[in-house]
Amino acid sequence: MALFLDNASQTALSYQRHDATWQDYLAVRDSADVDWQKIAFNNGWLWVDMGKEGPNHASFSDLMTAIFFVWAFLHPDVVLQSYGRCLIEKPETQACAPDLVLYQGANIPRWQPGEPRRISSTRHRLPDLVGEIADTTLSVDLDEQKQLYATLAIPEYWVIDVKGKRLFAFGLTATGIYEPIQISQVLAGLPIALVEQTLERLTTETNTAAANWLMQQLQTQVSKDSQ
Repeated sequence: MALFLDNASQTALSYQRHDATWQDYLAVRDSADVDWQKIAFNNGWLWVDMGKEGPNHASFSDLMTAIFFVWAFLHPDVVLQSYGRCLIEKPETQACAPDLVLYQGANIPRWQPGEPRRISSTRHRLPDLVGEIADTTLSVDLDEQKQLYATLAIPEYWVIDVKGKRLFAFGLTATGIYEPIQISQVLAGLPIALVEQTLERLTTETNTAAANWLMQQLQTQVSKDSQ
């Protein structure tokens, strides 16, 4: 860890530096002395978060995964696979471990015995949607992490603001930058405002109750669309 900290800035239990190499990233990733919970690398930017997951982060994360399942239940012909928190690497240039990872369609990564336990761009295609649960990391998630996922050309990026109960949703443009979207492109037809209303229900309800409420809203929407 000493090499990593030489030129690093520290905030609480997170560390970052902007002059790191891929070898620095590998040293932290594989170190038995660094109990990292989140790690990211993007062309010299290396960020390590060692904070343990708290109840709020866990509750919102589980709700977002449940939202994926609710949408999938109502669209059984669409192939979806969730790989939340899985380490993703584009060797030498980028690495990340998004809280939310969603694949849609064909060629979904499948781990084979003997392979490293991570998704690599040398063997797999990258996700269609990634997201971060921003409990204590909102500024990083809307800045450096956003740049990272745009560089990887992830089609859709979500940032869930735990304290504000907001969802910042971005779609990748043809020029390779993220622009705000009001309707999900990957989960076709899902209004971002409706997801935010679901998040707001966590003020007084459990995450399972909030997911059930969303299910009812989407079922009503599907019923109206079919009339």
